[in-house]
Amino acid sequence: MEAIFHDWIGLVARWAHIVAAIGWIGSSFYFMWLDHSLRDDGTLPKGVKGESWSVHGGGFYQVRKFQVAPERMPAVLHWFKWEAYSTWLTGLLMLAVVYWWGAEGMLIDRTVLDLSVSQAVVASAASLGLGWLLYDRLCKSGLRDSPVAMFAVLYAAIVLLAWGFGHVFSARAAWLHTGAVIATIMSGNVFFTIIPNQRKTVAAMTAGEAPDPRLGAEAKLRSTHNNYLTLPVIALMISNHYPVAFGHPHSWVLIALILAIGAAVRNWFNLHDQDVKGPRLAWQWPTAAVLFVALMGFSAWRPDAVAATLEPARAMAVVEAHCAACHAASPRHADFVEAPGGVAFDTLEEMRAQADAMLAQAVLSKAMPLGDETGITAEERAILGAWLRAGAPAP
Repeated sequence: MEAIFHDWIGLVARWAHIVAAIGWIGSSFYFMWLDHSLRDDGTLPKGVKGESWSVHGGGFYQVRKFQVAPERMPAVLHWFKWEAYSTWLTGLLMLAVVYWWGAEGMLIDRTVLDLSVSQAVVASAASLGLGWLLYDRLCKSGLRDSPVAMFAVLYAAIVLLAWGFGHVFSARAAWLHTGAVIATIMSGNVFFTIIPNQRKTVAAMTAGEAPDPRLGAEAKLRSTHNNYLTLPVIALMISNHYPVAFGHPHSWVLIALILAIGAAVRNWFNLHDQDVKGPRLAWQWPTAAVLFVALMGFSAWRPDAVAATLEPARAMAVVEAHCAACHAASPRHADFVEAPGGVAFDTLEEMRAQADAMLAQAVLSKAMPLGDETGITAEERAILGAWLRAGAPAP
């Protein structure tokens, strides 16, 4: 009963998180485009920076942006904030359900670091808060006047963080937590800086005072960081479905490449939305393609690979010892009432049907068994891999 309850709570949390993220990322992309689409044809009123016309759903829309704020504040002012807040809150719920509740299998890998459940959960939660505090301090440092240098430091810090997580949590959790820290930074930017600064600007205008220009500069810096981190954080959040990525022994290198790819692609969209032409708009996609090829090539290199000969009987014994307790029509594992994902290894035909997935989950990565609960060895993984690559022949 607990397993069913856990799965349904996880499904609802994931559903809510995806819906909230669509709202936040969608509105973020739209406003970035809207800001870049603004034009001034010489007929705009004083104080208006530009306007944008669009058509959607059979209607025409005219949007104007003021240099600072209108002379008179409107009766109704729409704020875009709950998209960010709900995305982070539902993400935290998912983290709690999937990684804290299921810490033994998802969060902890005792071959990496022998943590208790409470230690792992505290380390997980603390990393989010510490990540935000360090980032916030960085944005308030002397680098705030050198945006490019600051972003370079931020990039290096995220890569270092990914490397550090790889020495604390399971490979899957290390990637997820890198993304979670980035998401916390992005949501924190909205909650602690962007919205409060906008409120201060509105309050100053309402009182007939000139708003402090530093408020806009601070919000713009944080907004720019959010803009360039959006695509990488999505990749990291969906990575738990792809052990070929998170399962690499040096997966922090792959994260470094994903950060660079996401930034290059995001830069192309930013410039394209501004109608930029020529060389400034020519390097991003080729660079992203080269980096992606490098990413795939690096992921194929396995420095810890162990050579093994084809031994079908031993390979099937590995499946029986380390896989079949969960992946069976009638699982022997206490936490499962049915085979996870409906995948069972009761017959040779079922093993052959899942050969690619077995290779990815248990040979090319250490994603399975969860938390290395059965203590599978590198030699056993190699034996299993040799058998699967040969087509899983009968003994």
